[in-house]
Amino acid sequence: QLVESGGGLVQPGGSLTLSCTAIGFNIDYYHIAWFRQAPGEERTEISCISPVDGSTSYADSMKGRATISKNGAKTTVYLQMSSPKPEDTAVYYCARGPCGRGTRLVEVWGQGTLVTVSS
Repeated sequence: QLVESGGGLVQPGGSLTLSCTAIGFNIDYYHIAWFRQAPGEERTEISCISPVDGSTSYADSMKGRATISKNGAKTTVYLQMSSPKPEDTAVYYCARGPCGRGTRLVEVWGQGTLVTVSS
C-alpha cells in the first residue's frame, strides 16, 4: 500500500513537499514514481527513483524545480517542488513500478493527493 500526503493549496512561486509512505514493503527494493493527472488529461510520470543506487529521473516539466528523495528508514519517498505554477495543479499519485514505463506496469497506486496552485 502507498499513502500520499502533503497536497493542498499552494501559492505560485512557493514550495511544496509531497510524501509517499509505503506500508508493507521496503521501498529500497522497488522503483517508486510520482505521476500527476490534471483534469481532462492523462496520468503521466513526472519523477522516479530507482532502488539500490537511488538514481533519479524527471520529466522535462520538472527538471530544475523538483527533487525526489527517500528517507533513511526506507519507508517514505518525497517530491519537493519549488516555484509551482498554476499549470502544476493536478492530482499527484505515487506508484510502485518500473521508471519510465508509463501506467500499465504500475503494480501499486496511492490514493492520490490534490495540489492546487493558485493565489
